[in-house]
Amino acid sequence: MTTTAPSYAIVREVDIRYADAVQAVRSALKAEGFGVLTEIDVRATLAEKLDVDFRPYVILGACNPPLAHRALTAELPIGLLLPCNVVVHEADSGPGRSVVLALDPVAQLGVSGRKDLEPLALEVRERLVSALGTVGP
Repeated sequence: MTTTAPSYAIVREVDIRYADAVQAVRSALKAEGFGVLTEIDVRATLAEKLDVDFRPYVILGACNPPLAHRALTAELPIGLLLPCNVVVHEADSGPGRSVVLALDPVAQLGVSGRKDLEPLALEVRERLVSALGTVGP
């Protein structure tokens, strides 16, 4: 099932629990050549820093080295727009469902104003859509 997404996101709502969704996303990204460089546990961070309770929510910083190399070779400062952020959080409908989102690389790299980077952004988008498409039933 796909849910409404902001214009800058690729999004799916899936019928699996949060912890399983995080593992499934990691595996799906790996299958598309991405590694997870960073992981931010938003729930834990907000609890520690603000003493607030928040839904299970993680931000994964994913990188496909060959694609990142192509982008960095084209424009060194493009590193400001890397890595690809992928979010997994518990759905509003409850603990048995999760939402998986990725920042759309076309929107992300589009801020550079470089039309020559669009084919690369489209390739990254295709891989992210493929990865997210394998998460959940």
